[in-house]
Amino acid sequence: MDRPRNFPEASFVDHPATVALRAPARLHLGFLDPAGSLGRCFGSVGLVVGGFETEVEISASRSDQVTANGPAAQAEIERAAACLRVLQAHTGRRDPLHLRLQQVLPAHAGFGSGTQLALAIGRAFALWHGFGVPTSTLAQWLGRGLRSGIGIAGFDHGGLIVDGGPGANGAPAAVLSRIPLPEAWRVLIVQDSAQKGLSGDEEKQRIAGLPPLPRALAADICHQVLMRVLPGAASTDFAPFASGVTRIQQVLGEHFAPAQGGRHFASEAVGRLLGWVLEQHTEHIAAIGQSSWGPTGFAIFPSQVRAEAAIDAMLAANVVGPSLALRVVSGRNSGATLLDRRLSPPLASTL
Repeated sequence: MDRPRNFPEASFVDHPATVALRAPARLHLGFLDPAGSLGRCFGSVGLVVGGFETEVEISASRSDQVTANGPAAQAEIERAAACLRVLQAHTGRRDPLHLRLQQVLPAHAGFGSGTQLALAIGRAFALWHGFGVPTSTLAQWLGRGLRSGIGIAGFDHGGLIVDGGPGANGAPAAVLSRIPLPEAWRVLIVQDSAQKGLSGDEEKQRIAGLPPLPRALAADICHQVLMRVLPGAASTDFAPFASGVTRIQQVLGEHFAPAQGGRHFASEAVGRLLGWVLEQHTEHIAAIGQSSWGPTGFAIFPSQVRAEAAIDAMLAANVVGPSLALRVVSGRNSGATLLDRRLSPPLASTL
């Protein structure tokens, strides 16, 4: 087999019949310094969660084709085909492939769907051809991680992640910290089916129209991450973690409000619900916020019992809007998984 360029570490094997891979969703909890007032632009804190996944399969074919399972995945066919073409161009490997999109993350909703789809396809492509390439390189090829490295690190490792912002040479952001989220903690995901988050050119234009985040507020965010969020997660001390995340979200919500119709939350319904949670007494203490541009919001609780109690209270108070869907999930402390389709049900193993 010819050796494709750019892979000095490659070790080639016979093509497997099928490579099937699942990639997890992430919540983007906020930028550290979007204007670079402290010396480096962006930097992010984020969390990988269970319950939401992208799943792709690659196998041999007589000609390149991309198929999809269900309307949500069908909407991603063009983007998936573009990823495949980019990978072929970078590696020189043009063996005809059948790429199947079995399931995808909700698009433009705050789950990192574009990055997870691209990386899942990239990793499956590399595994099928039998060569090794770092996820950061796949991300560069596929144009992912231009501002945040949470999706890239989350794909590899899962957990609660802090990155330092993209490098000057366009390299994806370096991971500064990765901490497992305590097993007992739960994340209430609040989705609004009536709205989509910003993306693409519109997202760039909205960001460009914002004033720089003041240096003092960027410093406050960094302080919250270093002295509350990370120590809280590392020591299973929920209160400082929750107050730190909520403070970060309050600062960034106010900063990005002009790009979100003057609101701290892109979705009014999500904002009303999570605002109500924040106003409740201490038995409902939670880390409250919006992932990326939303409209998905979240409330992190110290236990399943607390999360369920909060939902019961929301329903009793009739504050859950008709377009909202609630789902309690765990943090995910592992990255993408490889599926063995020879077994029934398929066996998943961490990459």
